[in-house]
Amino acid sequence: MEPGWDLAAWRSGARSALAAGISPADIDWYDSGQRDLLGAADIAGAPVVAASDVRVPRAFVQLAETVLCHREPARLAVLYRLLWRINRGERNLLENPTDPDVIQASHLAQAVRRDTHKMKAFVRFREVVGDQDSFIAWFEPEHHILDRVADFFARRFTGMRWAILTPYRSIRWDGDAVTFWPGARRDEVPGDDAGEELWRTYYANIFNPARLNTRMMRQEMPVKYWKNLPEASLLPHLVRDAGARVQQMHDYPLVSRSKRVPSRNAKPQVQAANDLAALHARAEICRQCPLWEGTTRVVFGEGAAPAQLMVVGLHPSDMDDLRGSAFSDPQGMLLAQVVQTAGWNADAVYYTHIVKHLRSKRNAGARIALAPLQSHTQACMPWLRQQLAEVKPRIVVCLGQTALSALSADGWTPGTTPATFIGPAGEIAMSTASAPSPMPPSRIESLRRRWAADFSRARSLLAEPSSPEANADLAASQQESSNQ
Repeated sequence: MEPGWDLAAWRSGARSALAAGISPADIDWYDSGQRDLLGAADIAGAPVVAASDVRVPRAFVQLAETVLCHREPARLAVLYRLLWRINRGERNLLENPTDPDVIQASHLAQAVRRDTHKMKAFVRFREVVGDQDSFIAWFEPEHHILDRVADFFARRFTGMRWAILTPYRSIRWDGDAVTFWPGARRDEVPGDDAGEELWRTYYANIFNPARLNTRMMRQEMPVKYWKNLPEASLLPHLVRDAGARVQQMHDYPLVSRSKRVPSRNAKPQVQAANDLAALHARAEICRQCPLWEGTTRVVFGEGAAPAQLMVVGLHPSDMDDLRGSAFSDPQGMLLAQVVQTAGWNADAVYYTHIVKHLRSKRNAGARIALAPLQSHTQACMPWLRQQLAEVKPRIVVCLGQTALSALSADGWTPGTTPATFIGPAGEIAMSTASAPSPMPPSRIESLRRRWAADFSRARSLLAEPSSPEANADLAASQQESSNQ
């Protein structure tokens, strides 16, 4: 058979053998690269002695397609024995779980499915230097599964050009079609890139030492795959320090859950404060919306004041809520790195969210962050107005169009630069992409590039007028243009 994992090639040979009436005991199957040393006749020349119309259950076709990907040479004979028996009257053969041939074929299929699952989970792409949006990955599958996973990776990574190299066969996606190439060598794949370092940072932050089970970890992520996983280099350190980190979590002061107030009418109003610290203290007891119930603490904001740049998210993450700090999760760490790389000094940036409490739900014991409602955004806008008054930013970058829309709905007017708005004190607001949570590794590099471009663009906006007078002149000119 050539290639040995191809269903059409095996089906053609099996049909010819059945038509010639050749029993399983009288046929030898040879895999790709194997040769007959005894000079036996080829099956293609065997005389036809029976009807070639072969009908089998759909389950057998699916089983054969999977088993053929296994590297076991005996798989070809096992499948033919099953086909012979089904064609000779044992139509329900696959329903017998104790049959030796069925057991052997099932074990082979299970191994192929396991290998397929591992490949989908453990392929790690590396960016090709000098070729934007082009990536290469190296993987060493146990079986011939590359054709099985081709459609999965084409759907999963449609927006980038990539190649997966393996010792026996390679696959490439150019954005339009999948093509197959000969096998390759490990040294044809580039070394570590910036995306892998970001992924290691992200992995180290989401690693939960309290749920560590080394036996289960090695079962789900076998050691043989570690050499191709960038995060594997962190595992010895993370496992070694897990006990100390769990003890540290245990010793952390208990934060009692907030309880409902007896009266819903007793809502402290948002009052002016003379600095951010006093404003933060007022926000701690805010009851303008029900989000304060069940959260750990208010997530107010931190950074320089005054500051040239204010970064505004829509709502805090689960980790932000636990720490009481804005953008404290891995996505926030990546954001801070990109902002600094774009030329913004850390002492000139202030980070906050529009909504100061986390909205969430419970799912299988885990807390899942939810987008806030419009009523929550409206209730928190007075806090953001006072933060803007204290921080006095020149530029406001909103993560996500929803956050920018909240400012435009609060009276900000369109700016002269496309997709910008101008605040009452002349602040210029623009939007950039928001980070998904959890963030898949494939999104890290594209998100980093988007943020880098937008925060570099934000620096160019510093040349825009920033005074209230300039803002008033701009609004008047826009009104005059609309009247004309």
